[in-house]
Amino acid sequence: MNGLRVRDLSFSYGPKQALNTVSFDVDQGRFCALLGPNGAGKSTLFSCLTRLLTTPDGTISVAGHDLAAAPRKALAQLGIVFQQSTLDLDLTVRQNLSYFAALHGLSGRNAARRIDAALDKLHMLERSHEKARALNGGHRRRAEIARALIHDPAILLLDEPTVGLDAAARAAITDHVHALADQGTTVLWATHLTDEVAPTDHLVILHQAQVLTEGTAADICDGAPLQDVFLQRTAIPA
Repeated sequence: MNGLRVRDLSFSYGPKQALNTVSFDVDQGRFCALLGPNGAGKSTLFSCLTRLLTTPDGTISVAGHDLAAAPRKALAQLGIVFQQSTLDLDLTVRQNLSYFAALHGLSGRNAARRIDAALDKLHMLERSHEKARALNGGHRRRAEIARALIHDPAILLLDEPTVGLDAAARAAITDHVHALADQGTTVLWATHLTDEVAPTDHLVILHQAQVLTEGTAADICDGAPLQDVFLQRTAIPA
């Protein structure tokens, strides 16, 4: 499988079970929304996917590479956008991306070409010489997503990428990333906001460390509003 495959993944912080036998698949070129309330285990899952945390319980396959057995090959196929911004605000957009390209061993014309292509995908090419500090929140996010695409990853991971953005900026970022999936990039998008999920998206609902359901959002909702379905399934009994 060339997408993302997670099987029976478990992780605990001492006595607290953060992930409990989590399993799901994201096919190549699909946009998958990982939807869950705060505390569901989304950030822990992303930490395991990026090897910030490791566990012997379960397996993760990234574009056909086992993350535990071949971590370098697997991680090389990931583009990652963390919840907190990691841009150097005193550098221009292009300088931020150039530094990241160098970390991946890219330089010269090859790096410049990749940077231009990534910025163009996010409609940020005209802002490449602006300092990151001068950008609004939405444009900073676009720059970070462009940066994550420079090394041409098979899979893009985004951990609550619209946190702190206004409604217009959230919609723009969501549309841009859906477009990337349409162009062949596999996307795992973690969120607690149902309006970021399209009916045709693959949907994984995570709650209290477990996968409640997985499938196409339209199939899971069966005609009902996703917000209603999500609230019903994640309601904690009084």
